[in-house]
Amino acid sequence: MMAVLKRELKAYFTSVIGWIFLAAFFFVFNLYFVANNLIYGTPYLSYSLSNVAFVLVIIIPILTMRSMAEDRRTKTDQLLYTAPVSIPKIIIGKFLALAAIFSVVIGAICLCPLLLSRFGSVPMAESYAAILGIWLYGCLSIAICVFVSALTESQVIAAVLSFALLFIGFMMQQITGLISSSENVVTKVLNALCTQTHLENFCNGILDVTGIVYYVSGTALFLFLTCQLVQKHRWSVSAKKIRRGVFNSSFVVIGLAIVVAVNVFANKLPEKAKSVDLTSQNLYTLTDDSVNLVKNLKQDVTLYVLSSEKSADDTVARTLSNYEDVSSHIKVEYIDPAVSPNFYASYTDTAPSDGSIIVVCGNTSKVVSGSDLYQYDVDYSTYTQTKSAYDGEGQLTSAISYVTSEDLPKVYTITGHGETALDDTFKSALEKMNISVEDLTLLQEEAIPEDAAAVIINGPTSDFSADDAAKISTYLAGGGKLVATTAYNKTEDTPNFDGILSAYDIQVTSGVVMDSDSSHYYQYPFYLLPDVASATQTSKVTNHVFMPYAQALTNAGAHPDTITWTDLLTTSDNAYVKTDISNITTFEKESGDQTGKFTLAANVTDSESGADITVVASVLAFSNDANSIVSGQNLALFKGIASTFASSDSAVSIDAKPYTYTTLSVNQSVAIMSETLLVMVLPVVLLVIGIVIWYRRRRA
Repeated sequence: MMAVLKRELKAYFTSVIGWIFLAAFFFVFNLYFVANNLIYGTPYLSYSLSNVAFVLVIIIPILTMRSMAEDRRTKTDQLLYTAPVSIPKIIIGKFLALAAIFSVVIGAICLCPLLLSRFGSVPMAESYAAILGIWLYGCLSIAICVFVSALTESQVIAAVLSFALLFIGFMMQQITGLISSSENVVTKVLNALCTQTHLENFCNGILDVTGIVYYVSGTALFLFLTCQLVQKHRWSVSAKKIRRGVFNSSFVVIGLAIVVAVNVFANKLPEKAKSVDLTSQNLYTLTDDSVNLVKNLKQDVTLYVLSSEKSADDTVARTLSNYEDVSSHIKVEYIDPAVSPNFYASYTDTAPSDGSIIVVCGNTSKVVSGSDLYQYDVDYSTYTQTKSAYDGEGQLTSAISYVTSEDLPKVYTITGHGETALDDTFKSALEKMNISVEDLTLLQEEAIPEDAAAVIINGPTSDFSADDAAKISTYLAGGGKLVATTAYNKTEDTPNFDGILSAYDIQVTSGVVMDSDSSHYYQYPFYLLPDVASATQTSKVTNHVFMPYAQALTNAGAHPDTITWTDLLTTSDNAYVKTDISNITTFEKESGDQTGKFTLAANVTDSESGADITVVASVLAFSNDANSIVSGQNLALFKGIASTFASSDSAVSIDAKPYTYTTLSVNQSVAIMSETLLVMVLPVVLLVIGIVIWYRRRRA
């Protein structure tokens, strides 16, 4: 076998074919590599590999066309087959020679993530998963082409037939889509022949175990078929040989059956055994919160996906499979809207979009819109949108929690005193936690509704009436929960609102807090980045919270025996307060400014009444603009606060998993030099070497 391997390698590199393959592949790959990874600074190597996968459909048939056909044409196959080497070893030797040539380019590609890491953070695991996928795909393609080459004496015919088979395998999903839009036995069988599907999984950052089984078993099958084909070519026609032919055919059937059985078994494995999530965002892995919720289910939950199984979003389908693996109480069914267009009518009056999921438990249901499974960024200059985050798990876990929970909390946002409305991001967060939100005008109510889990007062700019303030105080005296923010720019004094807070020793200092410590502010001293204390309300915060135009909170200390005060956000020791906002002439600390360390957010509980009050001294804290400055940390604070008045069974909230990444910082001169060397010089050098070797061999 080694002799055959050495002979084949020498033959490819003493002819021009091997060098053409190397030059063609490096040219195409380097073209995408330079454009995607060096010029545009994309750290994902999979982008380039997925683009060049189709090139293998063209160049591998050229590389392999002579592997068996040339020996048949020159009759050297008879001499080779009479050598003291078994036919399987001959075939494997030829295959390994071709695989070695292909592995040369793969080995070079393995250096690319290391090169890119010099310019920034690179997802190594995802990159090498993609490289493994392209290598396995290439090996299967080589095995197919070797089999085709054994069918004919003509290298041209072998190349054309190989290209046709590889092309069909690569495009099989699109072909079956033309045959039928719904999944049936025929399309299932044909889709099993698609060689691209598993490659996409590898390029998406998945170590696809079923893909490894598919490519390895497929490669082994075609090498086995090639051996059987060569054996058949050696036999003459006689009764004895015919019987051997029957035996040979039986072997082929058994081989096919074994490969099918192995792949069927691999696909029946649980999702966690079929694939390993290597993405940096853990896109395909359920969080512990989701797992715990689903594991503890006592009721059956059915998730109806309004899509055919064939056309279902792959990421969503993997997420759904993970839910099924965790609990037997979860069942997923795919409902093709083309077959059952009115299926939704039993659960909602409005027709959901294709890809939506209806989550049902008993008589309770919730529709998760297909558009809510992803978050998008919009480029208004080009009016295009791109996926920015995957929220499938968050939406589905929330829906499962909703349909299985008995009592869902309700929060009232107080209006009528110049309060700032909660931005949609924060409202959506509450709804995702299965907390319903409703505006409440105190003037129209005799008291805070009994079903209020909490009330939110978001930065009133005018004062409460005595009657409105009394309603809030009565609610708190009965053990109610309050979340309040303060407005530095209120239009009048607010003694009644201040009285609500002062009853629990909370005093708000007029003016705006500034910090002279540069690590505690962003751009301006009043754009504060306070220290975050460890508390239940801050448990979801992992970095800075942004507090613009914040005020200071102080503990009056009038009720030390009953009041428990917990600082949540604090400034540095170098902070100071500007009290006369309208007449500020400098941001620098001046004589007369109150100085010290200030509390910007606090939680206060009253052991006597059971009241629970959280005050955040900036009305802008819970706004989209402030939240975007710190990449969602203000929302994390808000969700942490909300978790204190939501039931543990319903308040599971999974953050969307972002697709964002850090762009590589590649110097333009480096990119240009790389483009010149990799795209232009290297392929030309390889071609020249191949031509020179071929010419010298011809002259010898």
